[in-house]
Amino acid sequence: MPWLPALQSRFAALKNNKLFEAFVVIVIVVSALVIGATTYDVQPRLLAVFNVLDVAVTLFFLAEITVRLLAEGSLRRFFSQGWNVFDFVIVVASLIPVEESQMALLGRLLRIFRVLRLVSIIPELRVLLNAFVSAIPRMGYVSLLMFIIFYIYAAVGSILFHQINEALWGNISIAMLTLFRVATFEDWTDVMYETMAVHPLSWIYYLSFIFVIAFIFLNMMIGIVLETLQKEHERMDVLQGTGEAGEVHWIREHTAAMEQRLVRIEQLLRQRSETGPARAADGAADRPPD
Repeated sequence: MPWLPALQSRFAALKNNKLFEAFVVIVIVVSALVIGATTYDVQPRLLAVFNVLDVAVTLFFLAEITVRLLAEGSLRRFFSQGWNVFDFVIVVASLIPVEESQMALLGRLLRIFRVLRLVSIIPELRVLLNAFVSAIPRMGYVSLLMFIIFYIYAAVGSILFHQINEALWGNISIAMLTLFRVATFEDWTDVMYETMAVHPLSWIYYLSFIFVIAFIFLNMMIGIVLETLQKEHERMDVLQGTGEAGEVHWIREHTAAMEQRLVRIEQLLRQRSETGPARAADGAADRPPD
């Protein structure tokens, strides 16, 4: 159909329009405020207004995801992008009715996640979330090592201090909760002074634990997140062609293109140099003798 490309280009222009994106952000914020307002005790008339707004927001999101789908022009191209799949799932989940039924609670809970659509619309938030997801595997190993340290210190604390305070050191699981309290600096000095009254050198136990957990492992996690965030910013700069990473990528691409051209020129010159003497010899052989 000849009118399909024109319609697709119009939808693409609408999708990339900054005013349209800003309006989508405003609708998401309004949706979040409506969900928050329904948690208060409001008058039935105002609650009816909130329900109308909720239906309007749901219909708008359905229209917006339809515009984006038509702008792509292909279901495969649309669903090949993870953020499009995320938005589509959120919009479809919002279609669950919120009337008094067994699905009402699930529908209201799923509507809360519409706020997450801000992440898919605002590029800076996408960078942060991508960095967080990319850092999870590396943070997992650090967390596993932290758990081992927690377990060892909890076992030692339960053995040494269980007679002082059963509520804090009665067994290893309770001791780990106590150590979490120490690691977060929540009145940890009260715990330390209580054990120091019986074991004066127990401060070594607490200070060594805080040094290892709070000063080393937590900073390792922060370093992993910062490194991943920097890589994600560089990847975004490369895609957008901005920043130092974008300039370096542009230089590399053009340098590679120039190298390919030089290789082709060198091959052509080599071919001409090889065929030149052969043509000269053929010309001399064809020339009649004097």
